Amino acid sequence: MSEATQIVERENTSPALKAGQAVTPAQMLMVAVERGADMEKLEKLMDLQERWEAKESRKAFDNAIALARAEIKPIVKTAEVDFTSQKGRTNYKHETLDGIAQQIDPILSKFGLSYRFRSKQEGGGLHVTCVVAHRDGHSEETTLFGPPDNSGNKNGYQAVGSAATYLQRYTLKLALGLSATKDDDGQGQNAQPQQQPTVSPEQIKQLRDAMTVAGVPESEFLGMAAVGRIEEMEQRRVTPALSRLKSIAEGKANAGN
Repeated sequence: MSEATQIVERENTSPALKAGQAVTPAQMLMVAVERGADMEKLEKLMDLQERWEAKESRKAFDNAIALARAEIKPIVKTAEVDFTSQKGRTNYKHETLDGIAQQIDPILSKFGLSYRFRSKQEGGGLHVTCVVAHRDGHSEETTLFGPPDNSGNKNGYQAVGSAATYLQRYTLKLALGLSATKDDDGQGQNAQPQQQPTVSPEQIKQLRDAMTVAGVPESEFLGMAAVGRIEEMEQRRVTPALSRLKSIAEGKANAGN
């Protein structure tokens, strides 16, 4: 039996802790201080408290992301690029960063989520990192790298600025698992996205195997994914879900070390 386990068992007998009450590391630390525990024992309990807080904040983050994703609709591509160069005509539609922000910011704020960007110029290009954070302290980062956007007649500053905006859009979309749809009928937010294909039996097996490794019950996963049954999950959400489960598994492994 480890010394940390012995500490937990001894502190659980304290009159200050009611029978049947869920005991947190902070409560055990408080009792240990009252009993004059030595510094080595206090440090072990403080380390346990930090790992417990990190686990709880990660769970709160995952839950908030799932709830927010359930309310965020596909982003409509309203901006159009149309120009002709020596290579021919370039014409496509894309979503704008401010358009994404207008749609997702109120929803993210509702669930205690926020995002910010960091950038660094290196190797002739630009690194942009999107940091999504929850009010309880947990955050996750997504980084992309790209060269300056020298299309059109941009000067050097405009080329870097255009690349930064592009990378901000895509890191934010990746971090939150956002999807987009064309505004083909000009109705903006009233445009109806096409029906997305649902998961295959092979993908269901992948997800369930990942749940087992991460120690996540299927009922909890369904809440994170905001679906009633795993068979209803869209294929486009499988890869982000597997990444999230892998992150949970790694977090638990690190907390146990």
